[in-house]
Amino acid sequence: MDQFSFTEICLHQLKMSGVHEGEKLIVLTQGNERLDYADAFMAAGMRLGAKMYHMRLPPVPPAGAWAVGQTGLAAMPDAVEALKAADMLIDCIFLLFSPEQMAIQAAGTRILTAVEPPEILARMLPTKELRERVEYAGELLSKAKVMRITSAHGTDVTYKLNTYPAITEYACTDEPGRWDHWPSGLLPQNIYVRDPIYYTIENGWITDIRGGLDAELVKSYMDGFNDPRGMGMSHVGWGLNQNAKWHRMVPGEFPGGMGMEARSFYGNVMFSTGPNNELGGPNDTACHLDIPMRNCSLFLDDEPMVLNGDIAVKEMKHTVKS
Repeated sequence: MDQFSFTEICLHQLKMSGVHEGEKLIVLTQGNERLDYADAFMAAGMRLGAKMYHMRLPPVPPAGAWAVGQTGLAAMPDAVEALKAADMLIDCIFLLFSPEQMAIQAAGTRILTAVEPPEILARMLPTKELRERVEYAGELLSKAKVMRITSAHGTDVTYKLNTYPAITEYACTDEPGRWDHWPSGLLPQNIYVRDPIYYTIENGWITDIRGGLDAELVKSYMDGFNDPRGMGMSHVGWGLNQNAKWHRMVPGEFPGGMGMEARSFYGNVMFSTGPNNELGGPNDTACHLDIPMRNCSLFLDDEPMVLNGDIAVKEMKHTVKS
């Protein structure tokens, strides 16, 4: 994508995130990564009259390893204080689940994470209509006491709710202390499941994983963290983004990134394991795995939200405007 077009979609994003004249925005990058993102956001923010700054952290050492919840900011308390003083932080390094992000949000700074390729950002621009549908879903979830997920393949799991708050993602943020991801979703492993994987879940913990090669890959990935907390349940929910397509991780269509489309597509039911500190829980393990599932049904207090992969509530349905 050319830089002019990139700046235009960043301008749309900042407008959706309520950026206005006089606000202080900081774009956070690391090393030589995503410097074009910083340029595009800086130019877009200045057109709205915002005070724009670019904070560029040193690159990760060659021997270093990136992990969920671990960032270069951990050793830079002065940088964290500077970010806490901003109205909005545009995170281009992925701070999610880190103590530094929690501290920045607690100070009232709203955070937008943007690390996906520009082509995906353009395809999944936030809209007012998507936000309204997601916020409606969030209200239903916050009032429910029990969630049940089923499928024709044998999925049947029930969760007691209200231990932690419901969180909505609609790819923009205009409220103090709020985090969102453009496009909405989380991570990893960016592969498709081809064989059945059988999870046994008891009291919020995975006690057994069985199956063929795909199950062995999941088990090996999780064992690699040497942290039993990775077997805990993280977040569960459903996707409402009609512009996201589950098939776009196939070769030839996947431009890179973290596979956000497969985590956001309309009617998916997301099953996630690992850290829950983003929701206010105590589990900050680096072992995180998202599994967005197709053709499932999700019920809140026995009322269907998703039925066989389709949205069942009128107010959450996407309607094509003529």
